[in-house]
Amino acid sequence: MNADPYAKSAKKYDIFVERFATAIRQIGMHVYPPREGMRVLDVGCGTGTNLNLYHRSGCRVFGIDASPAMLEEAKNKLGNQAELRLGSASDMPYPDESFDLVIGMLTLHEMRRKIRPQVMNEMARVLKRDGRILLIDYHPGSIRFPKGWMYKALIYLIEIAAGRAHFRNFRDFLANNGIPGLMKSLKLTLEKVEIISEGNVGVYLLCAE
Repeated sequence: MNADPYAKSAKKYDIFVERFATAIRQIGMHVYPPREGMRVLDVGCGTGTNLNLYHRSGCRVFGIDASPAMLEEAKNKLGNQAELRLGSASDMPYPDESFDLVIGMLTLHEMRRKIRPQVMNEMARVLKRDGRILLIDYHPGSIRFPKGWMYKALIYLIEIAAGRAHFRNFRDFLANNGIPGLMKSLKLTLEKVEIISEGNVGVYLLCAE
């Protein structure tokens, strides 16, 4: 098994990342508001912050992550309020059409190029026919000056600090047009998009064709 890249950073992850991520999470919830009783899966759930927010909104929440250290933090945060699993997002242990909402926040850019379409297909497989996929990730388009460039510099520092392989995957994700590039070969329709963080981040709401 590969070493956990978050083994040393999981306990400090929220301290360094959450200030940047909080506003983005709120925008995602505004783009597709949660409903009570909705079944929500967070792919690459990390420390469980998204799941905590959706649980507070009355949703049934599920999370999967490949990092044991991140899942341990999520368990500490959520207790028995969420069903958490250690595993690969490219082969998820859930039946077809299980979830009303599948979330992937700042997850796909971490993966190798050949894995990303597999993960997207798995997201579509476990989605109910009238469900939605909410993807939030780095946007490959133009960036507004000057604030956008300040955000970009911060993003690059975070991605470099995450390690060489992580940074290489991040660069490849942007070079291949991010989420819009991934959608070309998938049977998913873009229902709504919001470009935020002065052009650095995209919020994409997808549904089945």
